[in-house]
Amino acid sequence: MKKTWLSHPWLSALLALSWLLLTHSLAPVHLLSAALIGLIVPRLLHEALPPAPRIRAIPALRLMGVVLWDIVLSNITVARLVLGRMDRPQPAWVPVPLDLQHPTAIALFASIITTTPGTVSCTVDEQGRRIWVHALDCSDPTQAAADMKARYEAPLRDIFEAGPRGETA
Repeated sequence: MKKTWLSHPWLSALLALSWLLLTHSLAPVHLLSAALIGLIVPRLLHEALPPAPRIRAIPALRLMGVVLWDIVLSNITVARLVLGRMDRPQPAWVPVPLDLQHPTAIALFASIITTTPGTVSCTVDEQGRRIWVHALDCSDPTQAAADMKARYEAPLRDIFEAGPRGETA
C-alpha cells in the first residue's frame, strides 16, 4: 500500500477526536495539536498497520443506531434483573457461528456483543468459526445467536464485505 498522509483516514479522525476529548478544549492550539497527531501518528505507524479497510458509511450509521438502541434497552433489562429477584436470571453460554471473513469486522462483532449490557464475548474460536458469548439471562441460546447474527453480523457484512454474496472486497 502506498504511503500517504491519509492512508488511514478513520484512524486519523479517531486520534484527533480522542485528543480533543482528552483536552476538553477546542482552543486553536488543541485543534492544531489534534490535526498534527491525526496526521503524524498513522504515518509513523504505516509499516505496522494493515491496509485501511473500505467501509460503507450508510450501513455503518444504521448499525451504530441499532447498537446504541440495543445498549439503552439492555441497560434497562439488566437493571430490572439486578434490582428484581435474583433467582430469575438464566445465564447461558451462547455459541455464535461466524459468517464474517474480515478480521476487523469480526473484532467489531465481538466488541459490539461485549458493549451491550448482559452479554460478554469471551473468545473468538478461529478454528471453529464462532464466538463464545456469555449471556446474563438467556432462555434460548439458539435464538440469542440468531438475533446477534441478524442485528450485528449481517450489517457488518454489508459494511466490510462489499460482494453480493459475502465475497470480500
